[in-house]
Amino acid sequence: MSKPTRVLHIITRMIVGGAQENTLLSVVGLDAMPEYEVDFISGIDKGKEGELLTQARATTNLIVLPEMGRSINPFSDLIAFWKLYKLIKKGRYHIVHTHSSKAGVLGRLAAWLAGTPIIVHTLHSLVFHDYQPWLVNRAWWLAKKICAPVTDFYISVSEIIVKKALAAGIAEPERYRTIYSGMELDWFLNAKFDADKVKEEFGIPRDAPVVGKIARLFPLKGHDELMDAAPEIVKRVPNVRFFLIGDGVLLERLQERARGYGILDNFVFAGLIPRERIPEMISAMDVVVHTSLREGLARVLPQSLAMGKPCVSFDIDGAPRSSSTTTPATSSKPSTTSASPTASLISWKTKTSATN
Repeated sequence: MSKPTRVLHIITRMIVGGAQENTLLSVVGLDAMPEYEVDFISGIDKGKEGELLTQARATTNLIVLPEMGRSINPFSDLIAFWKLYKLIKKGRYHIVHTHSSKAGVLGRLAAWLAGTPIIVHTLHSLVFHDYQPWLVNRAWWLAKKICAPVTDFYISVSEIIVKKALAAGIAEPERYRTIYSGMELDWFLNAKFDADKVKEEFGIPRDAPVVGKIARLFPLKGHDELMDAAPEIVKRVPNVRFFLIGDGVLLERLQERARGYGILDNFVFAGLIPRERIPEMISAMDVVVHTSLREGLARVLPQSLAMGKPCVSFDIDGAPRSSSTTTPATSSKPSTTSASPTASLISWKTKTSATN
């Protein structure tokens, strides 16, 4: 009997996020196959976003690398690189598969130096984009170009990410393959919850239309864009409640903005919610908005659509693919125009509920 193929997955951090959930499912699923032996390396990045390290420890052969964090730190990054090299060399892995930007650079170079036969990198999104300084973009682009020759294969979660990477001159088309994110859709397709109980738990009036958003409160996740549109939505639907699931560095600022507009009572900041309760939270939402400014493939869109919830999203990255068989309202340019489709969907949903 031949020996199992040894695989190592590496990711920068295991916060609560789509890339992390996708990676964890990949590791657990692959390790369940007898022809593979899978190890998993993650750095640590503590914050308000929540963490999946606890779940990873319970379900995978996890190795934690404290020196590997999201922020650039030459000293810590050098230590992380050296430790990765030694771990990969000792592990004699047949495949090293990296995820996220920092782990993608350090992990691929360490794997190449250690003589790993096959090196794979997943593009959950692109690290260079329109919302950061040119110099930062250029530095990351250069890092990606340096890693390209040592990368045997790229996996992307959406076709648009492949197109953007190719346009940036990162590797050749034949080295790319799009594989959509796996997720536990049964949680959502078979969800049966009492929406009124969820509303009661979070102090939402039973008859209030609910606009929900599920994302960590972090720059580029689109909470400011939702806040821009909120006064107009409240003007059209005065009893609306904005039900925000997630925590992060923007909490206080968003609360202050809502207070400044005089609509703080229309907002419910739920904080971190266990991922197994997300279908329950969606059940209380009449409309789900996803106003993120960049996203490889927003998991909340197919999850919400699986529960029959209308969605509003900017027409960016993987969002059109998620909604290709539906007709959600989209806006190609992030702006307060999202108020119109959101308010229209609320009105439609309210009328539909009243006639049922």
